[in-house]
Amino acid sequence: MTRSDRAVPPVVAGALVLNAALTGTAGPIGYALLLGSAALLYFHRTSPRPVLALATACAVAYMLSVEAEIVAGLPAMIALASVVRAGQRSFAVTAALTLTSGMVAAYLLAGQPVVEAVKGGGLVMGWFVAAMAMGVALLGADERAAEAERTREEAALRRAEQERLRIARELHDTLTHEISIIKVQAGVAVHLARKRGDAVPAALEAIQEASGQAMRELRATLEALRDDTVALARLPGLVERTKAAGQDVRLTVEGRPRPLPEPVEQAAYRIVQEALTNVSKHAGDGAAADVVVGYGTAGVTLKVDDNGRAPGSASQPGVGLTGMRERVSALGGSLSAGPRPEGGFSVRAELPA
Repeated sequence: MTRSDRAVPPVVAGALVLNAALTGTAGPIGYALLLGSAALLYFHRTSPRPVLALATACAVAYMLSVEAEIVAGLPAMIALASVVRAGQRSFAVTAALTLTSGMVAAYLLAGQPVVEAVKGGGLVMGWFVAAMAMGVALLGADERAAEAERTREEAALRRAEQERLRIARELHDTLTHEISIIKVQAGVAVHLARKRGDAVPAALEAIQEASGQAMRELRATLEALRDDTVALARLPGLVERTKAAGQDVRLTVEGRPRPLPEPVEQAAYRIVQEALTNVSKHAGDGAAADVVVGYGTAGVTLKVDDNGRAPGSASQPGVGLTGMRERVSALGGSLSAGPRPEGGFSVRAELPA
């Protein structure tokens, strides 16, 4: 509730009490009806229909038991606008007709002729129609604001997509070409050395292996930049590509797979992708990794364990682990990562659905 919303009930209550004091006709019951209907306005945004129903009942009761006073219907008018703003126009029309009928009945009880009572009711109906028109205007403003927000979000997404593709092109045109040349030249040098029967320098083999690893990571980065619509359904493909690169990986799915919100799907895929990248970089030759995806009622659990060398200190995480934590925190999940007692490294993430 905004500050202006909190100010409405006391202001309306003051206006109702002042008007009743000036006319001098409201007794204890009348004041109770006026103050009760004003207090209802604390909830006219969150519960417009119940507030309108109760405010209408209080207004009609005041009109019939105290006096035919349009000011008593002020809380109901505000609630009318809120109900129309919520898109419930038929309910608002019913309430407006009830208020008008109550006013006409109050005029008749006060001894006015039928024609005059109906005319007075028609004038009162104009106030209620104006309140509903205000609700229509507010609803239109809300829709325009929502449309403007959607337009801004779509424009931002388009700009992000264009920038992502531009970066992908730059990486492909520069780094991919240069690394490919390094890899080819290193491979040729190793081949010629072996052909001559010379010992292959360890540094040359390291360059060949590092350039190959750099190419694989760069391809994964380019894939991520060009296509951000990743999902858990693509995990088998990720595992197969990792196997093709020489890493032993096993994938296990527990529970019943089901579609999850897109941010959760993307974060889950990226966490597994980064964890497997860390296995390739840090676990060492011959290390195997187990990927377990568990679907539960509250969300999805991801676990990536390897039996290789545990990287450095878990208290000083690298960029990959930091990125994982940021993704998980943004979704309100939890992440634990560190060496396993039996050896190797473990990453466990829980993402709510």
